[in-house]
This record gives sequence, C-alpha cells and structure tokens, in this order.
Amino acid sequence: MTNRYHHGNLRSQVLEAAAKIIAAEGADALSMRDLARQAGVSHAAPAHHFGDRRGLFTALAADGFTGLADALLPSVQSGDFSQTAVAYVAYAVSHPGHYSVMFRTSLLDADDPALGDARQRAGALLQQGLGTVPDERILIERSDARRTAWAVVHGIAGLTLSGALPGVDAEALTLAAARQLFGTSD
Repeated sequence: MTNRYHHGNLRSQVLEAAAKIIAAEGADALSMRDLARQAGVSHAAPAHHFGDRRGLFTALAADGFTGLADALLPSVQSGDFSQTAVAYVAYAVSHPGHYSVMFRTSLLDADDPALGDARQRAGALLQQGLGTVPDERILIERSDARRTAWAVVHGIAGLTLSGALPGVDAEALTLAAARQLFGTSD
C-alpha cells in the first residue's frame, strides 16, 4: 500500500525501468535486485508483481505487443500497408527494451493469457494490414506474403536497433521495402 502511495502505479514503473535497462544493457543483464534499485522500490516489489524474471519479461512482452498493436491500428484502418510497415519499424525502434524481449520465447511464459491475447491482436493487425494489398500485387500465397512482410519489417527493425544500418533512414528503407515487395505507394 505504501508503494502505491509513493510510486503511483508501481507495476508500470517497474516495467518502464525494466525496458530502460534492457534497452541499454540487454535482457541478460537484468537482475530483479538492480531493477528494484533503479525503479526506486524495495527489492521485493518486482517479485511481488511479476514473480520472477520470466514473469517480468512476459509482462514486458505483453505490454510490447499491446503497444505494437496500438501503433499499427491507425495505418490498418486507413488501408495503407506501407504505413503499417513503417509503424511496425517505428514502434520497434522507439521501444527497444520491449521489442528485444517480445520475440525471445525462451524468456517468456508462452501460456500467459495476457501475452497470448496481445500477441494475437498484433498479429491480426499485421495480417489485416497486408490484407490491404490488392491480390494482383501478391505473387505468392498470402500466408507466405504475410510471413515475408513480417520478416522484412522485423529484419529492418533488428538491424536498425543493432546499429548495423548506420545513417540509414529506417522509415525510408521500410517504405522502399514495401514498394519493392508489393508495389505499394509511399
């Protein structure tokens, strides 16, 4: 109770601190004790909310997939796949702590319902985004096109985050990739 009084939404505060640590040092460097210290809470607070590192990473990944879905929604609603691709990469680049754990299944509780729901929502929006590409621009099975599009945006995001594309405008590259893959406009 005193933590809520002093720290507002303790769960969100701990997740935000975890995302910052992971973005700076990587998921493997995160310890619950250091996390508590950097979040300014007792060493027991993260364990109280998440149980252990797996619980923390799972919650962070669920938040990441929720944020990704929220970022994708406007472009999907507007029917512009190129912008959906850009939104994916932009989210990843602006949320590196979340993004770095979202696809590391060895860190996550695959049976967590919140993670499953968030992952499913983000995946459905990516599929809807690709659904805006006209059939004549898809030369392979739609399921293969969806996986290819995901691999491309995931690759651009990962390469950007790792520093392997210095000086490259990730948005411009993503738009070029969408045009190359599906002949979409920018």
